[in-house]
Amino acid sequence: MPPGPKLQQQPLSKELSEPLADHGMFENISKVRTIAGDSVGQRVKGKVIIITGANSPIGIGRASAHQFARNGARAIFLCDFSDTYLATHKRELNSLYPSVDIHIRVFDAGDEPSVQAVVQDALNLYSRLDVFFANAGISSAKVFWESSSGEFMKMLKTNTLSVFLAAKFASRAMLKTSSEKPYPGGSIIGTASVAGLRSNAGPTDYSASKAAVISLMQTCAYQLAGTGIRCNAVCPGLIETGMTEVTYKAARSRGTERKIGQLNPLRRGGQPDEIARAVLFLASDEASYVNGQAWAVDGGLSAGLPFVPGKLA
Repeated sequence: MPPGPKLQQQPLSKELSEPLADHGMFENISKVRTIAGDSVGQRVKGKVIIITGANSPIGIGRASAHQFARNGARAIFLCDFSDTYLATHKRELNSLYPSVDIHIRVFDAGDEPSVQAVVQDALNLYSRLDVFFANAGISSAKVFWESSSGEFMKMLKTNTLSVFLAAKFASRAMLKTSSEKPYPGGSIIGTASVAGLRSNAGPTDYSASKAAVISLMQTCAYQLAGTGIRCNAVCPGLIETGMTEVTYKAARSRGTERKIGQLNPLRRGGQPDEIARAVLFLASDEASYVNGQAWAVDGGLSAGLPFVPGKLA
């Protein structure tokens, strides 16, 4: 194994810069020490957030934007290669959460200058960046011997390079400190897939790209050691999004919708909001000790080996 890169000294997080606060005593025992705030409050209050892959009306990006806005975000940047619905999403979020600044940016999440620019926009406007949810992604339906090298590289550019660029530029922005944000810190979340954890859950090129996202987030977490910047991957199972819409429509037309997701213990497919709530947690200070993880949100699909329902005994 080649040696890792020599890392320069980086600013240290609050937890490494200050001792834990003394929470006092209850009778003869110390009170529970806490790092995050009260979990009944707004989970991302005051945070500046960038989301890529936010255009689809039934996508994880849109659902996550609603969770962030509902939970007190200061500003949300909705980004996508397509702008078909971005303006609609902005109007809806503005009507529901008028105190949240909503910005639209149209660019390819795999284009380096564009990612750098949206991160700089956040810094110029708010002097901080707290969350980057790298959610842009595409899929395919080909077996590997039918795919060209160009198609394979396009998959990696959209699904993997986009996450690398998000981490590259977001991490530098999250190191910025100010009177409002005295210590570095933030959360970078990459959308991977259960297909990146287990084989036979997606096409070869797609699975490879999502496995790479998991590795990226784990490696970045170590290279950002001590900064308070956390890097995690969320790994959805079969979720009803624009990517899987064809599958759901075909099943409904055949009357076999109840068979969707039958291989997982919950015996159903998932909804974007179910992923968005996991993303919200990873973005929040409540996940202050969750780092370098690949979190499967898949109804239990990746928890075991394939089985035929009703044939276990």
